[in-house]
Amino acid sequence: MRSSDDRLAILLNINQNLLAIKDDQIMIRLTAYISGRVQRTGYRAKVVSLAKEMGLVGFVQNRPEGLVLVIAEGENKDDLERLASAIKIKNALIDVESISAEYSHGSGEYSIFRKITGPEEVGERLDDGIEILKELVVGVNKLVVGVNNLNIVVNNVDVGVKKLDAGINNIDVGVKKLDAGINNIDAGIKKLDTGLNNLTTITKDGFGNLNGKMDRMLEKQDETIEEIRGLREDTMRRSDPRLSRIEKDIRLIKSKVGIR
Repeated sequence: MRSSDDRLAILLNINQNLLAIKDDQIMIRLTAYISGRVQRTGYRAKVVSLAKEMGLVGFVQNRPEGLVLVIAEGENKDDLERLASAIKIKNALIDVESISAEYSHGSGEYSIFRKITGPEEVGERLDDGIEILKELVVGVNKLVVGVNNLNIVVNNVDVGVKKLDAGINNIDVGVKKLDAGINNIDAGIKKLDTGLNNLTTITKDGFGNLNGKMDRMLEKQDETIEEIRGLREDTMRRSDPRLSRIEKDIRLIKSKVGIR
């Protein structure tokens, strides 16, 4: 088991090694002067938040000439360039006009990123309050936009409901018309069935009557032929003696006249 003194010596050694490693690391510094509407607007609080998110150290400070000074250090120049781009803020309160940025070797003297306030300022909470106010203004604007969008959605829903009601009514009307059409089709089919039945009956009756009439006509034809034959025979029987006498008279006349 190690004693407490041994453990303390080990911890001190580890700490010294970490400090040595940190001293060996090359820090890069960003020095930026920002102009525009950047003082008393919550701008410094925003810069502090961005720098801490990127793991940078240094400070942000208001300058008497109306500028804001940002000193940020880090091991990666890309992080510093991202910060320089991110602090070009424009919103309801902040309006950055220009940023003058320079990069150099860092001193490694900073352990955190903080906001420096001057004696003429009411206190550090002022910027925080302004930042909160700015966020509140932005939130109110978003709320107004959201309410307007909600009203538009509600109106669209109302229009959609009305169209849906109209569509349902049209469907009801269509269903009723469809039912009426089906009823008409059923009635038409019934009439067609009745007509077919009547046609079948008429056809049967017609052919039956026609057959009967044809039979009667054939019978009358046979009777007429028989009558004609009887008349012919009677005519022949009656005309033969007369013809014989006429022939005799003609021959006699010819003999007398000398005609052979």
